[in-house]
Amino acid sequence: MPSLVLIRHGQSAWNLENRFTGWWDVDLTDKGVAEARAAGELLSEKGFDFDLCFTSYQKRAIKTLHLALEAMDRLWLPEEKDWRLNERHYGGLTGLDKAETAARHGDEQVHIWRRSFDIPPPPMERGGPFDLSADPRYAGIAIPETESLKDTIARVLPYWEQRIAPALKQGERVLISSQGNSLRAVVKHLSNISDDEITGLEIPTGAPIVYELDDGLGVKDRYYLKDR
Repeated sequence: MPSLVLIRHGQSAWNLENRFTGWWDVDLTDKGVAEARAAGELLSEKGFDFDLCFTSYQKRAIKTLHLALEAMDRLWLPEEKDWRLNERHYGGLTGLDKAETAARHGDEQVHIWRRSFDIPPPPMERGGPFDLSADPRYAGIAIPETESLKDTIARVLPYWEQRIAPALKQGERVLISSQGNSLRAVVKHLSNISDDEITGLEIPTGAPIVYELDDGLGVKDRYYLKDR
């Protein structure tokens, strides 16, 4: 029976500072490191093991994966990194404090940018401080200027179908360490959550979500590991 575990990265420095992060590469806080290790310890305690791991190109997700695997004594497991598992691109909001942004644009507008399904934030300024066009990890990739949740799902799901779903169908036990919105895409797809409902789904940092799947990847059960 295929099994899948999702982990949103531990708390990052910009989570703590309440700033829009998106594709900018922000490290874990001490709390985030502890969350990642605790996730691995819990997985080990509950008897979980994996055959294959997936993560994004962002260090907060990569470090979370490695810290969790280290706690499980499984650092040797194969892993695949892909930009399509990156966080949603917040465009021109990247780096801004959420409270200051609300004061400038109004709570309602910021809520629309954050929580609407298909309305993206303003595009990022080319050549600005958070422009990643010269970052070598994205060479040859058409970096988005901004993304809605709908846009994020549109890039995550093809990767799911091409790489992750086939591994699960072969019976591999899969661990994904990624960001909140890319994981929302997976949860929406597997659990058949509506466009309206998925925008309100909160995925806490460092808390493993377990999917028990049938051979056709239908969901038999979904739960937070800490609740079992």
